[in-house]
Amino acid sequence: MTTIQSAEKQRKPWDETIRTLIFALVLALIFRSFAFEPFHIPSGSMKDTLLIGDYLFVSKYTYGYSRYSFPLGMPVMEGRMLANSPQRGDVVVFRQPANPRIDFIKRVIGLPGDRIQMKQGVVYINGVALPKIADGNFMDDEKKHLLKSIPRYAETLPEGKIIHVLDETPVGEVDNTPEFRVPLGHYFMLGDNRDSSRDSRYPEDVGFVPEENLIGRAELIFFSTDGTMKWSNPISWFTAMRFDRFFKYIN
Repeated sequence: MTTIQSAEKQRKPWDETIRTLIFALVLALIFRSFAFEPFHIPSGSMKDTLLIGDYLFVSKYTYGYSRYSFPLGMPVMEGRMLANSPQRGDVVVFRQPANPRIDFIKRVIGLPGDRIQMKQGVVYINGVALPKIADGNFMDDEKKHLLKSIPRYAETLPEGKIIHVLDETPVGEVDNTPEFRVPLGHYFMLGDNRDSSRDSRYPEDVGFVPEENLIGRAELIFFSTDGTMKWSNPISWFTAMRFDRFFKYIN
C-alpha cells in the first residue's frame, strides 16, 4: 500500500504540470483568436510605416470575428460576428483573396462604394485627388552596406488623417490605373511603399478584399530587429535591435 501511494504522489506533479500546460495553451489560443495576435513583417510593402523585422500586435476584436480569426481559417462560421467597419487609413491584416492561407498587411484606402484610381502616382477617391506633399526622404538600409534614399510624401485622406507614403519612381508599374469601384462588403487596400506593393491595384493577386477576410487592425510594434542578429555573436543580439521602434503605435 505504501509503495502504491508513493507512486501516485510521484505522478501528481507531472499531472499538474500537464494540466497547467494544457490550460496555458487553451488560454493562449483564446487570447490569440479573440484579443491580440502577433505578426512579423517579412516585406517592405508598408515602408516606412512598417519595416522588415518589425513584430506587431493586431487587435482581433476591432472588426469582429470571421472564420479567419481562428487558426488555419477553420470554417466554424460564415460572414462576420460582432462586425465593425474599418476606417479609411487603418493598417489592416487580412487573408489574401486569391490564396486565403497567406496573410497580407496593407492600408485601407477605399471603402464600399468608393471609386479609386491612380493617376501619375496620385490617389483619386471619388474623383478627388488626395493632397500629396513632399516630406523629406526615407533612408532605406534593407540592402546592407547600401543606403537608398526614397522620396517620402505626406498624403491627406478625405477624413483629415495624414499618412506617409514612399514614391520610389515617378513611372511606377501601377502609378496609372483604371478606375476601381469598390463593391459592397469589400475594401480597397494600398501599401504605403507605393512602387513596391502588391495590393488592390493587382486584381489577380489581391483586388477587392472581402470583409470576411479581415483579421484585425495593426496596433503596436512591440519588437523590431534589423536582421543582423546571429546566435553565434551575442553582441549582435543587442546591436540588431531597433530600440526606437519598440512599443511604437502604428498610425
